[in-house]
Amino acid sequence: MNFNLPILAPSILAANFLTLQSDIEQAIKGGTQWIHCDIMDGHFVPNISYGPGIVKQVSMISEDAFIDVHLMIENPDFYVDEFVHAGADLISVHYEACPHLHRSLQKIKSHGIMSGVAVNPATSLYNIEPILADVDMVVLMSVNPGFGGQSFIEQTYQRLQELVDLRETGEYGFLIQVDGGVNLKNIASVKGAGADVLVAGSSVFKAEDITARVQELSALI
Repeated sequence: MNFNLPILAPSILAANFLTLQSDIEQAIKGGTQWIHCDIMDGHFVPNISYGPGIVKQVSMISEDAFIDVHLMIENPDFYVDEFVHAGADLISVHYEACPHLHRSLQKIKSHGIMSGVAVNPATSLYNIEPILADVDMVVLMSVNPGFGGQSFIEQTYQRLQELVDLRETGEYGFLIQVDGGVNLKNIASVKGAGADVLVAGSSVFKAEDITARVQELSALI
């Protein structure tokens, strides 16, 4: 699948769920290609968000948008089928939640969609080297997962450069997504450090004018 890089991926975790359709439509009007869906179970991370029912609604609202599902849950293999049927175009699972990571990625790809692996800020990137040839995207967490609105961890820049180096050395084709604390002040720097997909939640959906904010962030990258 071809994309115009870099990509802004607004996370609906920060949206107003009473006006979710309107919020998403405003983001799409601003030109966004992707919608990022954060799934939290209250076990792997200390928060609960929403499930495949909401993802299905999002996919119906935005038929032309790319639905990027980030599973921050235990036992993600049990739920892959449900999120595929809900409309996911890409599913990312956490290295820390998958004792049999190859199997988890194979299960995702068996549905003909893209697969991703996410790594927490304290996880060494070298732990995922064995699967870098098998993934479509690596999600570099720039906050500790579980809550929106957190501050960007500055060490992420160093980790991002390490990941770019691993990709170049191995001649891999995966996209690099940075997720957490991306905003107007740092989005250009994060993109410049090597990010292909930039997740922004509060910066987009807490803005007074969502459409204008998407355009402003997009212009910066």
